[in-house]
Amino acid sequence: MTLAELTKAIQQHIDLDMDTEVAQGMAEHALGFFGFYNRIIDNALEPTDRNLFYMFQDYDLLTTESEETTLWDGREWRIHYWKFKPDLRERVEAYMQRNLQEEEIDPFADIYATDGPSIWTREGEKVANPNAFTSDW
Repeated sequence: MTLAELTKAIQQHIDLDMDTEVAQGMAEHALGFFGFYNRIIDNALEPTDRNLFYMFQDYDLLTTESEETTLWDGREWRIHYWKFKPDLRERVEAYMQRNLQEEEIDPFADIYATDGPSIWTREGEKVANPNAFTSDW
């Protein structure tokens, strides 16, 4: 998962109007834990970072997995991991390749802005001095 891909995924899943710098900061923070690995052990996270990961899990960006191992004294030990959703890269790619619907442009939406102030005067009523406070034309 690259920084650009995760940034787009965050924007897609959390808020389409999110500022790119905010999404990139969140992506960079999360990727800082993963490094070149595809999963990270939960014990390495501080509570605030874990909250971010839970938020990403709620938005379908991350998932968890766990494994059990037997310690030397015979006890079972469970290890929890965080990892990106397996299909996240494909979903981001599909989102980037989607066909955006073109907005219909209303040709009459800004009709009065095109002609300027001349639209408000009649041809025979041209004001000689528009700044004068007289009724003489």
